[in-house]
Amino acid sequence: MHQTFRSQLAAIACIAACVFTTAVPVTTQAQTTTPQAVTAETTASTRMAIDTAASALPAVAHKAAAVQKLDNPYGLEALWTQSDLVAKAVLMILAVMSMGSWYVIVTKLLEQGRMLRQARKAENEFWPAGTLQTGTERLEQSSPFRFVAEAGLHASSKHGGLHAKVDFADWVDLSLHRATERIQRRLANGMSLLATVGSTSPFVGLFGTVWGIYHALTAIGVAGQASIDKVAGPVGESLIMTAIGLAVAVPAVLGYNWLLRRNTAVMDEVRDFSGELHTVLLASAQQPART
Repeated sequence: MHQTFRSQLAAIACIAACVFTTAVPVTTQAQTTTPQAVTAETTASTRMAIDTAASALPAVAHKAAAVQKLDNPYGLEALWTQSDLVAKAVLMILAVMSMGSWYVIVTKLLEQGRMLRQARKAENEFWPAGTLQTGTERLEQSSPFRFVAEAGLHASSKHGGLHAKVDFADWVDLSLHRATERIQRRLANGMSLLATVGSTSPFVGLFGTVWGIYHALTAIGVAGQASIDKVAGPVGESLIMTAIGLAVAVPAVLGYNWLLRRNTAVMDEVRDFSGELHTVLLASAQQPART
């Protein structure tokens, strides 16, 4: 590449020299031209040649940089263009795993943050209400605390028929427990994907590593010698596969542990709300009997 760049510079210099040498005889052949005119014309021709060469230098440098970029056989672009179907499939699988894990991490963080804000709202607006119905209506439709409150109200109003054979406290406790478990299952959505990506993506990258080493050994066998130019490409491909597999696995594992801890904090708020609601429902059911 450097030899090509030097040859292009030499060609530009030759063009400038030709322009200079051709300009001088023309001016000397004119009998009526003064030495000052000859010097001015020669200087103008030389400046024109220099300007032409200077304007051509950026194009030559850009072309040399483009050649250098295309000739790099160890980058990600070369990995994709020169790899076979198996290596491309491994890269696609790792890309899908990475996008899926980041999608789960971002969406779960937003969901958990919204639930924590709804917990503070339930604490400030539900319990100061005069009745359970009024407090429930103050909560958002998507709030898990409204879902638990509606489950408790539904249980207290449906305690009849065969359900009446069950103690009221046990019936309400069962209904609130069901609602709490549904919220917990909702929070657990996507966590299995993070666990799967964190545990399998290193092995997917390792498969790409083994496949790259296989290509390196094949290149050595075909060439009959273990030269660096024969094995550098496949070995570099295998190392890139390993790095990509680790880059996919580490965020998934860290995100899983972080989201699991935040899920525990959210469920603590939900269970506290459910226990307090259970006590209020029992107290509301016993008030008519006392009067």
